[in-house]
Amino acid sequence: MRLGTHRVNARGHLEIGGCDALELAEQFGTPLYVLDEETLRDRCQAYRAAFERLKPDTQIVYAAKAALNRAICQIVAEEGLGLDVASGGELYTALQAGFPRERIYLHGVYKTDAELEMALRAGVGAIVIDNFEEIERLRALAGLKPSLLPGSHSIPVMLRIAPEVDADTHPLIRTGQRDSKFGFHLQNGDAYRATERVLREARFRLLGFHCHIGSQISDLAAFAAAAQAMVEFASAVRQRYGYLAPLLNLGGGLAVRYMPDEQLPSVEMYAEVVVNALRAACQQKGYPEPALGVEPGRSLIAEAGVTLYRVGAVKHIPHEHSNLPREYLIVDGGISDNPRPQMYGAQYTAVHVSRAAEPHTRPYRLVGKHCETDPIIDCALLPETHAGDVLAVLTTGAYAYSMSSQYNRYPRPAMVAVRGGVARLIVRRETYEDIVRMDC
Repeated sequence: MRLGTHRVNARGHLEIGGCDALELAEQFGTPLYVLDEETLRDRCQAYRAAFERLKPDTQIVYAAKAALNRAICQIVAEEGLGLDVASGGELYTALQAGFPRERIYLHGVYKTDAELEMALRAGVGAIVIDNFEEIERLRALAGLKPSLLPGSHSIPVMLRIAPEVDADTHPLIRTGQRDSKFGFHLQNGDAYRATERVLREARFRLLGFHCHIGSQISDLAAFAAAAQAMVEFASAVRQRYGYLAPLLNLGGGLAVRYMPDEQLPSVEMYAEVVVNALRAACQQKGYPEPALGVEPGRSLIAEAGVTLYRVGAVKHIPHEHSNLPREYLIVDGGISDNPRPQMYGAQYTAVHVSRAAEPHTRPYRLVGKHCETDPIIDCALLPETHAGDVLAVLTTGAYAYSMSSQYNRYPRPAMVAVRGGVARLIVRRETYEDIVRMDC
């Protein structure tokens, strides 16, 4: 499966960003997260080009939950995108990286007072309000600590709306349906009550409305339905309260390719569907067309990521499951560096790093080393593989590093960014000292 800058070099090895993947494993150790910087930048530029051609006032905001560290912040900032942060930790990382504060948007279904205060002190571009308690706590914070207010003496906010669009994706990554915990719901009237309450508060400056329907969505009709629902809501708000939303942010969620045979919509197709749906809904309702916001995360960074593992043992398992290989490859990582296969049944593709040019036809079950049944790939097609060989699992840029843990007290892996044949360490490997550092 060809991704980004991947190629097979003259030695028959997998090469990423001009760097031999086997040499990366030898130099930096395994497991190792590898970030293909050129691919990440190309995806940022592809999003900008696709939307600028159709709707120049589109705000493209990277969803930091997919993967975030200071180096990623700096790359995203250099490419001119905004940043969606969903926690105090993500906000702190962005601030430490020097990300432009006016391009940061604080999300989250429950923001603590400390997180709200950090956002106010920083002067972020917007706080996306998710519940009624948050309205009151934010209002109280501004009243008790007026020094927190930005120079305009008003807090820029958006309201997250649950548009009740049931996207066709894994149930655990749907976020816009009727039973979602996220946002103010339409059916019970909460979305209108929240809008009225925010408009009554002089300390708030309502920038518009936000929604997000889920992740890894390949059916573009779901995005069109979200655009339609949001314009209908905005139009009803205008009729009730006289408020004209200058911005509608439709979130992210575009699917990426994990398996070679997957055929998925391009960024250009996604942009066309979203912009056309927004425009058609505005024309239908006689609503002045607002600026558009989109928040890609996975679709920006997933294909830019690769995880390198070393095989520690090969086992022949005499089981009776006809759908599973009997040869198991046990590698030096697993659920602690990528929990997605266990959480969602996520599928991945593997490449034998030092035999990348050879046919990948022999089935193996690729499993982790943890005290769990933690398959990484149930059926990985590879050349004949032995203990000591290095494997690359592709498309791990999103929700692997960001969901990693110290389960079994394994140190988290390092991350390197590769570009133009140069590898630079952007996250150091944790040590056993790091594991016990916070213990009391």
